[in-house]
Amino acid sequence: MPRFTTSDGLSLFYSDEGTGRPVLCLAGLTRNGTDFDYLAPHLAGAVRLIRMDHRGRGRSDWAEDPMTYTIPREAADATELLDHLGLASAAVLGTSRGGLIALFLAATARARLEAVLLNDIGPVLEPAGLEPIMAYLGRDPTWTTVREAVAARAQAMAGFEGVPDHRWREEIDHLYHVLPEGLRNAYDPRLREAVAEAGAKGAADLWPWFDALEGLPTAVIRGANSDLLSRETVAEMRRRRPDLIAAEVPGRGHVPFLDEPESLAAIRAWLERAA
Repeated sequence: MPRFTTSDGLSLFYSDEGTGRPVLCLAGLTRNGTDFDYLAPHLAGAVRLIRMDHRGRGRSDWAEDPMTYTIPREAADATELLDHLGLASAAVLGTSRGGLIALFLAATARARLEAVLLNDIGPVLEPAGLEPIMAYLGRDPTWTTVREAVAARAQAMAGFEGVPDHRWREEIDHLYHVLPEGLRNAYDPRLREAVAEAGAKGAADLWPWFDALEGLPTAVIRGANSDLLSRETVAEMRRRRPDLIAAEVPGRGHVPFLDEPESLAAIRAWLERAA
């Protein structure tokens, strides 16, 4: 099981598959490297796919201090993984929180980036998308069986259309531990404390972070039913970056699975431009 140790002593899990251009995949807030399971087969043989479980998530260690669950610290973890692998730079594909980490790296460590793709995230986070996140963050589900969890998830993910139950079952396997007493989140519940603390400081202006991507091959994928990334934000991103590769995925909310035809077309175009 590949792991590396961060500068503050945590052991973090990662996977490293394939050869060619390194693409570092950074997952969403409560998620882990399995976020990219649906994309991986489509990139087999084309890139070196590197995935990391953020601190406190998946198979990585939980931090002693939950206040290290921050975008700057997680960005440092990402660069330390590149150092561990002997990579000066990589293309970064960031889903949701992972995309914010990529934007932070653009503003603070741009030389480590070869290209950036943002999956359903941008410089403006819509309040309508943030509110439901805080409603569940750090709280174990009340479901007691996998069957109950699959049904509940299909109902809760209202922006997703035509998703078969087996995919929701796979999502349950990725995001929860199934225990005799019920399902438990596969992340440190104290993540809620760090996110609440960051929110209490007020929203930062992230447009300078986005503008720092100037000159780098950049793409954005938006779920057509996303409540976190608006069409207006994507339009402004395109105004600032006329060369931006942008795709909207019908029948998807926050976040697309990345194996949809629209997602794959954008990713391939992004990789070609990065080459």
